[in-house]
Amino acid sequence: MGERLPAPAFTGRIGVARRDVTPPVGIRARNWGPAAWNASAGNHRSMTLTAVAIDDAEGALVIIAVDGTWWRRVDDEWRVRGAILDALDLAPERLLFSLSHTHAGPVLCTADAGLEGGELIPAYLDHLADAGIEAGREALGAAASARLEWVTGRCALAGDRELDIDGRALVGHNPEVVADDTVLVGRLTSGDEVIGTIVNYACHPTTLAWQNELVSPDYVGAMRAVVEEATGAPCVFLQGASGELAPRRQYTGDLAAADRHGASLGHAVLAALAGMPPIGTELELSGIVESGAPLAMWQPVAAHSSGGAVARSAAVELELAQLKTLDELAEEWAGIDARSRGERLGRARNLRDGYIDGPTVQHPVWAWRLGDGVVVAHPGEAYSRLQTTLRSRFPGVPITVVNLTNGPGFVYLPTRDAYERGAYQAWQTPLAPGSLERLEAHAGALVADLLGTPRALAEHAISTAIPTDPDPEESA
Repeated sequence: MGERLPAPAFTGRIGVARRDVTPPVGIRARNWGPAAWNASAGNHRSMTLTAVAIDDAEGALVIIAVDGTWWRRVDDEWRVRGAILDALDLAPERLLFSLSHTHAGPVLCTADAGLEGGELIPAYLDHLADAGIEAGREALGAAASARLEWVTGRCALAGDRELDIDGRALVGHNPEVVADDTVLVGRLTSGDEVIGTIVNYACHPTTLAWQNELVSPDYVGAMRAVVEEATGAPCVFLQGASGELAPRRQYTGDLAAADRHGASLGHAVLAALAGMPPIGTELELSGIVESGAPLAMWQPVAAHSSGGAVARSAAVELELAQLKTLDELAEEWAGIDARSRGERLGRARNLRDGYIDGPTVQHPVWAWRLGDGVVVAHPGEAYSRLQTTLRSRFPGVPITVVNLTNGPGFVYLPTRDAYERGAYQAWQTPLAPGSLERLEAHAGALVADLLGTPRALAEHAISTAIPTDPDPEESA
């Protein structure tokens, strides 16, 4: 006897704090090409910024999760994150500033300041920085002995969004492909009190689209409401590797649809929490009871304590695709409506600014070890293969994989199949085919190093992720 079902955990000093970052009505929130409006007409639900601080002997680590769209320019991201790093006196590897990726939020781009509603953007970015500083300081000041325990749940909200119709690659639900349904849930407790819940799930918040003129956290807002009502503590959402994942029903102005999606995820989170053993325990096979059948008795016992936090940051070199000039793109898209063409060209211009400087780019990756668990974060939009690959290589280790964190590199990292299909994500990104595989290998090596795994495993991760004989045309 004595066999146990380990409960992966981290023990240390942890604090949580929140700020409201709902933008002013009238801020530029036009994130869709077909939108016939530019500035928001109101707010659906509050937008929040939540900080989780870990006050470790080696120094503080801070996660800041924000209801936000996406960064369009490197300078704007650094304007916010740099201010927080300076104010909290953090090394760059010890802060994760992560966006939920709602597509119904304010535009985070000061280059749009001269457009309708854009005059409010610079002050809003400063507000995000101030809120991050205030919440970070409060969370660090509130840090007390606490425990972070992990459990895996399932949610069917996300579906594959790579649909081919009549030979054209579309961005919409493909019922023939089964999407990754993993929900990684972290329960934060101090003594017997729940002080927070971390939710890591991969699904684009694209329920609400051009028909909706209200700023909204999309499904994330209703998910938080469901979880927080049940737990009485803040819920922190971290967007997973969702490059090709989204709700089955999306592109609507129906606010109730976003709330239903959030309720679906929220109840999945509560189901996972309800299945966890009591705080600070794990199950042990304590004996056999003879009944009508021999019964194996699993009982909760005190769990082991795993402390220590380690932070790493290292970039991976990625090759660029053969990029068309902006003039060539304008000519290629001449046949679509002017609003949508302008949106595409603006995104292409902003993606290149501050990220591309030569034939390759340095794509940053952050990797933290928190006790038995690992966090892997980067600024791009990786396909779900990144998280499924890492979790399969390190079974039993709760690995939180987070897109849209820090910067620069706000680009898609699609599969090779997406390039072959001519998917939007593949022609949007400046990166060459094989970049996702290189990111996987790089992240796998970082995780192996954090876990103290034999170097052979990290080398195996690299050799299996990167093709030994890549197509020279694809690498051009």
